[in-house]
Amino acid sequence: MTVLDAIFERAKMRPGRVVFPEWEEPRIAQARARLSELRLCTPVPVDPVDDDLIETLVQARGIKPVLARRMLDKPLIRAAAMVAAGRADAMVAGAEAPTRRVIEAAGLAIGLADGISAPSSFFLMVFPDGREMIFADCAVTVAPSAQELAGIAQASAVSANALLGDARVALLSYSTGTSGAGESVDRVRAAAEMTGFAGPVQADAALNGSIARLKGVEAVDANVLVFPSLDAGNIAYKLAQELAGAQAIGPFLQGFRKPVCDLSRGTTVDDIVAATAVTLALV
Repeated sequence: MTVLDAIFERAKMRPGRVVFPEWEEPRIAQARARLSELRLCTPVPVDPVDDDLIETLVQARGIKPVLARRMLDKPLIRAAAMVAAGRADAMVAGAEAPTRRVIEAAGLAIGLADGISAPSSFFLMVFPDGREMIFADCAVTVAPSAQELAGIAQASAVSANALLGDARVALLSYSTGTSGAGESVDRVRAAAEMTGFAGPVQADAALNGSIARLKGVEAVDANVLVFPSLDAGNIAYKLAQELAGAQAIGPFLQGFRKPVCDLSRGTTVDDIVAATAVTLALV
């Protein structure tokens, strides 16, 4: 059974409530019907603005009710407020809205988890040989600081524990251990020291215990790869798709107090169904 099969089975056993702020978008409408038919979730439309949602946003942002009401006119923010208020377990959006708007809504109403300084994203990578991994951050953070890298690693560990059952995290670099120096290596080393995860470590050493030992570091057998920049992460996941035939599911946002999925605007109905099930597995 693949990780996606297992996620679908879990969703059927405990179908959650998912709010879709782009309710009438044709692909979303088809996906909603399929999700209901498969009993993977209960799709929820965006509620009208009411006093409870206003109070949720007031408490989240420390703003005046009149401003909260104005902000809730935007369906994305209203959907995120519904998740924050407990009316939905997760939000799935992005078929029409750009990533920055989905992140903005989640940040305003849901907020970041404790110890996380910035949102990030991950792909669930499924390889033909059966390996299943988390790649992060491949879609959001262009040039993460050491603190942001640490947050990406911590959030990715939470995601991996929820989806894969355990998290073996490696903070990747062009240098392993103390063999190299430079601004990028120093950032990765600082993030590793903050989190206790392996790093800096080259990709081959992160994945192959024999190579790790030859390079003088402890074997990781990583299933979570944290890349030092968006350049590296985005290039890596696309190479894995094209050269290794990997399936890249996502990207999924992470680091928020409750799950939020940012769909690609080129998403398909099948993508939406799978992304919704994965998002619910993060609840």
